[in-house]
Amino acid sequence: MKIVDVVCSAGRTGFFFDDQKAIKTTAVADGQTYKGKPATEGFRSVRQPGESISVMLVLENGQVAFGDCAAVQYSGAGGRDPLFLAKDFIPVINEAVKPLLVGREITTFREMAAQLDAITHNGGLLHTAIRYGITQAALDAVAKANNKLMAQVIAEEYGTTVSDTMVPIFTQSGDDRYLNADKMILKSADVMPHALLNNISKVGKSGEKLLEYVLWLRNRIFDIRVDEDFEPVLHIDVYGMLGEIFNSDYDTMVVYLSKLEAAAAPLKIRIEGPVDVGDGPKQIEALARIRKLCDDKGLNIEIVADEWCNTLQDVKDFTDNKAGHMAQVKTPDLGGINNTIEAVLYCKQNGMGAYLGGTCNETERSAQICAHIAMATQPAQVLAKPGMGTDEGFMIVYNEMQRILALKNRQ
Repeated sequence: MKIVDVVCSAGRTGFFFDDQKAIKTTAVADGQTYKGKPATEGFRSVRQPGESISVMLVLENGQVAFGDCAAVQYSGAGGRDPLFLAKDFIPVINEAVKPLLVGREITTFREMAAQLDAITHNGGLLHTAIRYGITQAALDAVAKANNKLMAQVIAEEYGTTVSDTMVPIFTQSGDDRYLNADKMILKSADVMPHALLNNISKVGKSGEKLLEYVLWLRNRIFDIRVDEDFEPVLHIDVYGMLGEIFNSDYDTMVVYLSKLEAAAAPLKIRIEGPVDVGDGPKQIEALARIRKLCDDKGLNIEIVADEWCNTLQDVKDFTDNKAGHMAQVKTPDLGGINNTIEAVLYCKQNGMGAYLGGTCNETERSAQICAHIAMATQPAQVLAKPGMGTDEGFMIVYNEMQRILALKNRQ
């Protein structure tokens, strides 16, 4: 079966583009926005609407396969590609991608994804968001051409098995970390709440606010849970704030981490991004050191790598150096979803927890396709996305995995 046309449409994402550098330094929260000047190139304001591009492949039998190009909330930060605006990048897709796809025979996903992910334009690879979306569309095209689920295509081509059960879903609260935590508890989310602790005012000058929140969260779960057996994993992202609080004194930081573990007990707890040292190799050294200190003290708290762990090679480097106990595979940052699949499998094969993540700034389509990736690769957890409202992202990922299970069982 051939592709006869490529059509693009501009879209909105489930959240915003946020200037992380400005938020960490001078910007002041004001309702749903921030006051202050942007500090990252390309931003016209500290917070601005997230944008996406749907790439639709018209097949010769009239079916349409599609995927969504989207970039992370904190675009341009932590070594990532710059701000992704539809008006700037639809012309790039039409110029660099469309001519290669129109008239092309649909073959295997791995072959098509490798070719699409390697397209160059103006001397460099395409923006990660474009590579993300066009490879999603390729996966959908292969699935439609072969009358299979996308998860089945992945499993067959990568030698895996589509899961017989749901992959644990990780929900994120945004700043509304108390009310949204209640939603997560009532819906029995497997992993929660992220909490968006992205400046010291939220964590506390000595970490006291975070400690109070973990205590509250632990008690709230046991107080209002619907299922008496519900004991979720607590996963909290601190955006490098512990490094600032403790001036990169990792011994003192680990003492504090032990207090968080005690506050969460008997629940398991993970801390994402305890430090951000501003450089990939140094970030690996830092997280490897923190992990070793935690392990040497017999702590069960887990450290999750996020910042500077952007590409497939980054994920491999963090894994090989035991830089944390778990790596977030931040899907839009890896470009083609073939890289996402390989990253999850590499983590699993080499003793690193695999977190199939992404960003609140994605779309319902990219979230659905990631659900197929999750069911085919079986990571430790998959992110509920897009958005920060909890209900919507959880629904999209949960329902898509349930559809996969129902159709798989039918077959």
